[in-house]
Amino acid sequence: QVQLVESGGGLVQAGGSLRLSCAASGGSFLNYYMGWFRQAPGKEREFVARIWWDGSWLSYVDSVKGRFTISRDNAKNMVYLQMNSLKPDDTAVYYCAASTSGRLNDYMYWGQGTQVTVSS
Repeated sequence: QVQLVESGGGLVQAGGSLRLSCAASGGSFLNYYMGWFRQAPGKEREFVARIWWDGSWLSYVDSVKGRFTISRDNAKNMVYLQMNSLKPDDTAVYYCAASTSGRLNDYMYWGQGTQVTVSS
């Protein structure tokens, strides 16, 4: 079973950048498709980005395309989310998640989340 710990959140002005990191431990990292999700106050959790186990395929929600980039370093058991041109609507708790299938409804391992706040 994999454990996930996110870091890198914080307060940033609109137009700024943040890089989120997710450290994985306790399992074979190569077995997992990794994703980032977020939950804003009063809203349901939504998918943000995902990456195949070997980094060969990436997927993003439309609202972040061209601004966010997901990547992974399998040698370090790390997943990253580079967020540029941040907007107030990006304010949310961001969660790292792992799946053995890659399907959006099949992410069974979750981190504790990291807060991202974008001020206008």
